Amino acid sequence: MAIYHFSGQMISRGKGQSATAAAAYRSGEKLHSERYNKTNEYKRLVQPETYMMKPKHAPEWANDRGRLWNEVEKIEKQKNSQLAREFNVALPVE
Repeated sequence: MAIYHFSGQMISRGKGQSATAAAAYRSGEKLHSERYNKTNEYKRLVQPETYMMKPKHAPEWANDRGRLWNEVEKIEKQKNSQLAREFNVALPVE
């Protein structure tokens, strides 16, 4: 019998996390954080396949991963801000 997996977590500044660092890690891209003035790059042997989707009414810059997460960091000003949510789903091949 195959087993699936589903988990969710929050990217939160209160836990010392950064949205740009999390996005760089998950996408395998090199992203610069304007808030912390730090460049995050996580090299991998196998580069993940990534894509971005946005609603039709969203601005064009929303397709730029670096700018999108820097805007999120800029808008959320509290020290315990919830910056993003991550969902991990693993479905069986069967």
